[in-house]
Amino acid sequence: MAMNSYRGKRTPKTRTQQKKPGSAKRANHTKSARARQQKMRYMRAGILILAALSILLAVRMIFAQDGRSVSVDASEPEIDVQLLDVNPYSRPGIQSDGINGIVIHYTANPGSTAQENRDYFNGLQYSQETEASSNFIVGLDGEIIQCVPTWEVAYASNERNNDTVSIEVCHPSEDGYFTDETYRSLVQLTAWLCVKFGLTEESVIRHYDVTGKICPKYFVEHENAWTEFRENVAAAMART
Repeated sequence: MAMNSYRGKRTPKTRTQQKKPGSAKRANHTKSARARQQKMRYMRAGILILAALSILLAVRMIFAQDGRSVSVDASEPEIDVQLLDVNPYSRPGIQSDGINGIVIHYTANPGSTAQENRDYFNGLQYSQETEASSNFIVGLDGEIIQCVPTWEVAYASNERNNDTVSIEVCHPSEDGYFTDETYRSLVQLTAWLCVKFGLTEESVIRHYDVTGKICPKYFVEHENAWTEFRENVAAAMART
């Protein structure tokens, strides 16, 4: 009897069906490499975004600190008149030559009050340690004390003592930055004095502009803040 010895035909595996040794491992390695690359791209993008936000925040903080706008006019502010005793060290009683400018100073004594500075000036007649005074002092809470009449010389601005009115300004910290209350009163007082003597904001100067002394410190080290202060003075005069 003839026997059929049919075993069927083997179909050879195609290249796609055949698995070479290590191919699965290489595929997994490729996927991991791609995942790492994508993760690195995300991290770099995140770092760039964070850096941009930090710069933006820093800029906003700078403008928030220096960007001061006060709504005051040039009317006469409330002034506590406490004139110094006439004496050679702080109030010589010399009549000025006519007012051609307003000079802004800072006390350089962080945390001291307007009253303390006024009393210090008055006490110089006894201590005789130096010659110093100011026509006005603006305090930490915006209070204003007048020490010397505007028609008399105060010992504050060196060679400009004879033709200027001086304003000494209190500040809470070493950087010389003025409180909001102090700043507001300073703008109004300065604007009122400008109107009183027929001056413009261009006639408002710093002690620094007379002698080169770093006074008032914040306005010397931040020119934009000084420019803005004079603009606020001009705006106050325009509201009169």
